[in-house]
Amino acid sequence: MEGRTHSSGSGVAEDEHSRYRSPLVSRYASKEMAFNFSEEKKFTTWRKLWIYLAKAQKDLGLAVTEEQVREMEEGLAAGVDWARAAAEERRLRHDVMAHVHTFAHACPNAAPIIHLGSTSCYVGDNTDLIMLRDGFNILLPKLARVIHRLANFAEKYADLPTLGFTHFQPAQLTTVGKRACLWLQELVMDEGNLRYARNNLRFRGVKGTTGTQASFLQLFHGDHSKVEELDRMVTEMAGFKKSYLVTGQTYSRKVDIDSLTVLSSLGATVHKICTDIRLLANLKEIEEPFEKDQIGSSAMPYKRNPMRSERCCSLARHLMALISNPLHTAANQWLERTLDDSANRRISLPEAFLTADIILSTLQNITEGLVVYPKVIQRHISQELPFMATENIIMAMVQAGGNRQDCHEKIRVLSQEAAAVVKQEGGDNDLIARIRGDPYFSPILGQLDTLMDPQTFIGRAPQQARKPPIQIHSIKLNWDELCVWMGAMLCFRRCYPQALQLLSEAPLTGLGLLLLQPGEVRTVLLGSVPSKHAGLQ
Repeated sequence: MEGRTHSSGSGVAEDEHSRYRSPLVSRYASKEMAFNFSEEKKFTTWRKLWIYLAKAQKDLGLAVTEEQVREMEEGLAAGVDWARAAAEERRLRHDVMAHVHTFAHACPNAAPIIHLGSTSCYVGDNTDLIMLRDGFNILLPKLARVIHRLANFAEKYADLPTLGFTHFQPAQLTTVGKRACLWLQELVMDEGNLRYARNNLRFRGVKGTTGTQASFLQLFHGDHSKVEELDRMVTEMAGFKKSYLVTGQTYSRKVDIDSLTVLSSLGATVHKICTDIRLLANLKEIEEPFEKDQIGSSAMPYKRNPMRSERCCSLARHLMALISNPLHTAANQWLERTLDDSANRRISLPEAFLTADIILSTLQNITEGLVVYPKVIQRHISQELPFMATENIIMAMVQAGGNRQDCHEKIRVLSQEAAAVVKQEGGDNDLIARIRGDPYFSPILGQLDTLMDPQTFIGRAPQQARKPPIQIHSIKLNWDELCVWMGAMLCFRRCYPQALQLLSEAPLTGLGLLLLQPGEVRTVLLGSVPSKHAGLQ
């Protein structure tokens, strides 16, 4: 908790500010994502998994009693004795056995059957898979909101011409909305990638020390069907449809690669979007939101730095770099398992989801408040459009009876003179004024305004800008699932009325996903849903 004090080896009291804390949690991450990878979530999930195992073993005929299961459930509700768990780990030097002993102390009658037949990875790996799944469930609605905000922005500015840039040099015109669709398209790709990675996750299940299920086969006296049913029942209680058919001691670490690959790809998208915004902010064409009392620079009070976009780029680099961790971990797993994965995964997996959570929340704030300056955009167009219009002017002169080569030479000379004014004198582009003053072009003077209309240079950009939002709306982003996830997050923040309104719009088939919430939230959800959902378990 904030402000909690600790005692150092010298006996000097310490507070949270005297020890390093990861900024990902202390400064940036949302409460729901920080909770998802918290010790409370981790170790209470271990206890849930032990209860699932005991329930399934009891139902399949092992010597596990209803009273023992009930005592374990009461121990879960009572919470973790953190001081005892820490003392046990110092004594045993083994985190899983420390919590087995701590849980056993809370439910002594159930102590003989806790963790029966299991290995550490039964709780460790299965909890990691639950956290990965729930992490995706937190990210997906946030990504959906960014897509929705940006789709509205693209549609609003679908017709506003702006300079296109290649090599960051002025190129053919596009529109502000069409450029936003370049960002949108990549975010929609990321949404599909994240959804696929989440849906492709399976449970490790009940597999034993090297994945052979030998200990469970012994418990069930060689009954293979009961071992398979045990695996299926526990997998279902944990909210998964399937478990991996084959594991070593751990689930394949390629699963972590798949999860962090899509998050790293999302990081690349956000970095590109926010880099574009930073470049446009330099041109003063578009700015991210800027608060009334916000300070851009301690030395230069006039500055309006794009600090949100800069933060996204900074964190996105970290997210993109994290993919190397699971790649090396998977490549270096020996035979059925080696423990050099553990310390790395404790850092890289949570940090990837925490970082993705932060950049999506920040990008949502940016996309909700982007400010566009049409007059600045028009000024930049006016500086470059005369050069871009020269081909149209040549064509018009030819149609009026002129010679293409003569016209080209006239335009070339006038263009170089105008360019010298811009580059050497710092003046405005006066090419059109020079054309108007040259008698050679008198046959088309009446057409110049039409030939210089920016709308004639943007091609099908407005139509293209409106098409992606239509496609996005047709996806609907699986509204039923989003209702469940957003309702869960609102409940986590104790906003129960708003959560129930969202949940009432969904079939709630995904309530099993709410393992990430504290126990009271699950109780509220199951006890307060509308009557049409009565009977949900």
